[in-house]
Parts: sequence; structure tokens; C-alpha cells
Amino acid sequence: MNNGKFIISLDFELYWGVRDKLSLAQYGDNIKGVHQAIPRLLEIFARYDVNATFATVGLLFFETKDEMRNHLPQQKPNYQNSSLSPYDHINNIGNSYKEDVYHYAPQLIKLIQQYPQHEIASHTFSHYYCLEKGQTVQDFKTDLQAAKDAANKFGIELSSLVFPRNQFNNEYLKVCKDAGITSIRGNEDSWLYAARNDADESAIRRSLRLLDSYTNISGHHCFDARSIEPKLPVNIPASRFLRPYSPKLKMFDALRLKRITSAMSYAAKNQLCYHLWWHPHNFSINQHENFSFLEKILQHYRTLHQQYEFESCTMRSLANEIISNGI
Repeated sequence: MNNGKFIISLDFELYWGVRDKLSLAQYGDNIKGVHQAIPRLLEIFARYDVNATFATVGLLFFETKDEMRNHLPQQKPNYQNSSLSPYDHINNIGNSYKEDVYHYAPQLIKLIQQYPQHEIASHTFSHYYCLEKGQTVQDFKTDLQAAKDAANKFGIELSSLVFPRNQFNNEYLKVCKDAGITSIRGNEDSWLYAARNDADESAIRRSLRLLDSYTNISGHHCFDARSIEPKLPVNIPASRFLRPYSPKLKMFDALRLKRITSAMSYAAKNQLCYHLWWHPHNFSINQHENFSFLEKILQHYRTLHQQYEFESCTMRSLANEIISNGI
């Protein structure tokens, strides 16, 4: 492992990831736009020879409501905050992917499969919240099995997992290992990014995370793969959330770009890893601005690849390398 690594992971969830906070009236255009954003992401990744991990909610794999209902887990989380559960919401969705762009994505999953350099990973079956009150380890185990079953229909064996809302829970790692998960995305090593449930989150932390996207408050969050313990599942920590374009903050975009590219350069020069992540729906509106910004990042990656052999990889491939080197 003599060169740095560039990891991209995307949390692919459509409306299942925001439905308990935002209505379709508020956020519907962002969700619709995913159906244009993912083909554009695949095209730009191919152009710059970049690999990505698409952590996909299991509910997106189905083509019809009846098929979805037939594959729901029998044991469901009993969240104290009942709005977090998606299962009652299923009654209100369209009957198939052909009439409901908000809750189904089998055609997008099949499109990603046409690019075998990418990894399709798990974002749990139901966008499961691992730190919320009321759910249990057994609930999570059942949910993860449902995610595996949904992916298996597409010939996909899930190897990596991203915890929804970054609610990383150490107690659930054995369940991941037993389910064949070889890597998970951990959180940045800073109190700003320590895992919390929604009730324990604070406006101060959110504000500081926003500021940290433009100026270096918490560090580069690069990491040395050689220092990661080669045990399953391998913890591949995040480095930076790629915030979407904001018209109100556009005058600071040069700072936002420098925040990312400076850390990438640091990683490449020091044979470290840099892990960038976002949601496809972050790119659904203001697509011109978002994709122009991403292209600048990927152009910088190509320069670093040429100068320092900075290498793009998926979560699965990095985990495999860490495990093989640790034996």
C-alpha cells in the first residue's frame, strides 16, 4: 500500500432518507432530479476513471408495491419517534416505479450495474436509524437480512454498509460481520462528527460543521490505511461531506473547493486516504453548478493521480487490501 487512495461513497436513498423531515412539496424536485443526476454521475466518473460506492437503501430495489410488501421484514423497529419508520408510509406510495419516481429505483440500480468498476453497497433496507430509541440489535439484524435479500435479486452481494445519518453504532458491527459485510463507513475523527441521534444533535454542531466545510476547523481527516485494524468489518472513515451548491453561499465556493482539494493533496503527497461522500439528491437541483464543482475536484484528482499515483477505489476494494495486508 505505497500510494494514497481516493474514496467516493454516495448515500442513495431517494425520498426514504428525508421523508420524516421534509414533505414531497418541499423536497420533491430534489428527489426527481436523482433520475438525471445518477446518469450524469456515472458519465463523469467514467470520464475521469473514478470508482464509487453507491450505498443503496434496500426499498429502492423493487419494481412494484406488491413486490415490496412481499419482501418486508417481519420484525420492524419500534422507534420511540414513530415518524422515523417508513413502513406505514408504504401505503401511500405509487404502485410501481413507472408511476412513482420518489420511492423506486430498480432502473437506476441496473444502470449502475453496467459500470462494474463501481460498488453497490447497503444503506440498510429501510434507511434504518441505529441510534434512535426503541429499535434493537435484533431489529437491525432483520433489516440487514432484508437488504441482502433485495440485492440478491439483482445478483448483488453486499460487502459494504453506510449507516443512515451516520448513526454509527459499535454494538451493531458483529451483526454486519455475520451478514458478510466487510467494510463500513465510519465518521470523521472529531467531536463535530461524533455519532448522535437526532434528539441529541445541536444547532451549534451543525453550524460548526457548515463552517468546517469552508475553512479548516477540524483538520484534513485523511487517514493511513496501514494503521487501520484489519478486522471485519473494516472501518473506512469519512473525510468530508461534499455540500451542494448554495446560491446564498456561492461567493465562498472557492473556499469550499480549496478545503477539499487541499486535503486531497495532503493525502496524495503523504500516501494517505481521503474519503469524500454525498447524496445523489444533493446534486438534483442546481445541477450545472454542482457538476461543475465536482469536475474541478475530479480534475484535481487526475493531477494527483499523475503526480503521486493517487488511486481511486471503492470501499470494498480498500477493505480487501487492508485485510490482505494484515494477514
